[in-house]
Amino acid sequence: MTSERDRIPQSAGDLRPFPPKLGRWIKRFSLILSVVAVNACTQGPGAPAGGGVYNLLVGTYTGGGSEGIHVYRFDSSAGSVTPVSSAKTENPSYLVPSRDGRIVYAVNELPGDSGPASRRGGISAFGFDAETGTLTFLNRVSAEGNDPCYLSLSPDGRYLVAANYSVASDPGGSFSVFPLAADGRVGAAVQTVHHQGTGPVRGRQDGAHVHSTVFSPDGRYLFVQDLGADRIFEYRYTPDGGRRIFTPADPRDTPVPAGSGPRHLVFSANGRFAYVTNELNASIGVYGYRDGRLAHIETVPMSEPGFKGKVGAAALHLSPDGRFLYASNRGDANEIVIYAVDADSGRLRLVGRQPSLGRTPREFLIDPSGRWLIVGNQDSDGFSVFRRDILTGKLDPDATVPVGKPVDFKLVPVP
Repeated sequence: MTSERDRIPQSAGDLRPFPPKLGRWIKRFSLILSVVAVNACTQGPGAPAGGGVYNLLVGTYTGGGSEGIHVYRFDSSAGSVTPVSSAKTENPSYLVPSRDGRIVYAVNELPGDSGPASRRGGISAFGFDAETGTLTFLNRVSAEGNDPCYLSLSPDGRYLVAANYSVASDPGGSFSVFPLAADGRVGAAVQTVHHQGTGPVRGRQDGAHVHSTVFSPDGRYLFVQDLGADRIFEYRYTPDGGRRIFTPADPRDTPVPAGSGPRHLVFSANGRFAYVTNELNASIGVYGYRDGRLAHIETVPMSEPGFKGKVGAAALHLSPDGRFLYASNRGDANEIVIYAVDADSGRLRLVGRQPSLGRTPREFLIDPSGRWLIVGNQDSDGFSVFRRDILTGKLDPDATVPVGKPVDFKLVPVP
């Protein structure tokens, strides 16, 4: 039976039905056009919808076949990856390029599991030539905390904020704030905020463990995910308020269920919703967001029903059009979990699961065209490239690239 949606007007008062197969093809083609249009509108300047050539910067853990930061050329029209250069630095497990792509900032995640708790990690700055893909060391400062694992730039570009996870419960987790010079160098920390708190998971929640620092869409607030304290802490960003650049907001924090371990947070493109990976119980918290406050909507499990192995939720990212959310799940799952996003309510619906083709998937990225997803498999020394269906959100394996302990990925356009 032919529906009204399969008919188009041929003349006034005359509706002639298309054959069913042709009608379905027309609907699918129309959907493709609408999605491409959405992508083109959401990618921002300099991000072509059909593809582009980028520098792919890969952060790693060193000492196992990696020197530090590895740079590749990534052609998003074909999904090809070609090695370009590398720069030596210790455990650059998280990277942030400046907005103009001329500087790359990296954590030096130290001391790690076996180092002395008295040793501080570092924050390093590199000049970056996007045309040649080469990094030049500028300077390094103390992170003023242990095991820095995340970086974010303030919206005005004046400060860099680092999350100090701290494997040891003493001194525990903190975040530190660093001024940035005109030439991109990092200054000594001007503020360090230590958290207090514990959770029920022994060995993982014996003290505070700050895992990420994320600015709100309007740039007025900083949300700090504390895995050890089972809290999402909220701070006002007051750059002209004296020595205290970040001050506690009201409310000061949003609690999560005991034993969850909040890790990473992303906001929806329209700023109405926030999504949080809870590492310890492998779940995603969905929140409404308004004026510095989070309101819990739902919590969605990442594991399959009846799954008995180890889990460890890690990163999460939205597709460029905002229609799908992806999250990496480690432990024995080793997968990317795919959800469809309801634009009105923010709620999630499971679409599928894609094995990461390796062990311990950590960070990943989706390129601006939305056609590729790249994920690092930390414990199998390589990253995997997947083709992404922009209509269904599903992933298909395309290639695997060897590199020692890859854990973070960033793109900088080639001029």
